[in-house]
Amino acid sequence: MGVFEAEEEEEEEKEPEEPEERPERFGIALTCEETTRVVTSGSSNDFEMTLENLGDAEDTVQIKLDLMYTEEEEGEHSEWTVKIEGLFKNVWDVTLTELTEREIETGSHEKKEFTLNVVAPRGPKYGDRLNVVVIATSRGDPALSDMKTITTTVRQMVMAVKTSIGHEKSVADSIAARAKSPKTGVFSVLSPTTLRGYVLVETINPDRLEEMVKGIRRARGIVKGETSLSEIDHFLEPKPLVSGIVEGDIVELIAGPFKGEKARVQQIDEGKEEITVELFEAVVPIPVTVRGDSVRVIQKEEREE
Repeated sequence: MGVFEAEEEEEEEKEPEEPEERPERFGIALTCEETTRVVTSGSSNDFEMTLENLGDAEDTVQIKLDLMYTEEEEGEHSEWTVKIEGLFKNVWDVTLTELTEREIETGSHEKKEFTLNVVAPRGPKYGDRLNVVVIATSRGDPALSDMKTITTTVRQMVMAVKTSIGHEKSVADSIAARAKSPKTGVFSVLSPTTLRGYVLVETINPDRLEEMVKGIRRARGIVKGETSLSEIDHFLEPKPLVSGIVEGDIVELIAGPFKGEKARVQQIDEGKEEITVELFEAVVPIPVTVRGDSVRVIQKEEREE
């Protein structure tokens, strides 16, 4: 037997080696682009989230939610609603069922998109906030998990209260008198002189404001919906008392010893916010100087174009 023939026989006698088994790799990832939001009373807010199996094998993932209320009084908290939609066959209403843990099967490298829905309470208090901690844990390797905290804070809003024209100030005073307690959720009341038929109220609890307005004389209820700051910012900017008044305008004096008299504007001092007028009924035309808020323009000066 030749040397080469012996080597061929030895190779035939060797059994083929079995491939080594690679251990299954697991991994979990939770993603959410927006994790913080400031909302208004009673609003429904959706947070889009994704659960991803990063491993190369099927895995059972435990989903756990911790609800952390930051505003508590005597063991009670405002009524938030928390739901998860799109992860299970039916909507998971966490606050209704009081079930905070569930499991779901995932395939290798599978992504599951779902929505965390948070509904703010209709009767919140100032500083009311809810942190929803979402924790995903691999059953294949319990040491692997991921977590996201979703924070929702309730803010105040500006509501418009409709009033009888000419009674805005009295309605505003009545609301302010009833809102002295911090529990009412009313922070400020604004009655701009140029806004007819409405009073603006800053509140965190519109339901309580609606109850408060009932019974106030000349109040006609609350206008549905929030008033944006862009709609009222011009009311918040102080304007000169002589703004809108020009020489030649006919005015009525609404304060001072000549209250009720009509006059024509002769001169305007913007620095002192005063105007000089000439009374129509005076026997001798004597200039009278008054503050800009002591007159009401009843006829504008006609100008030639």
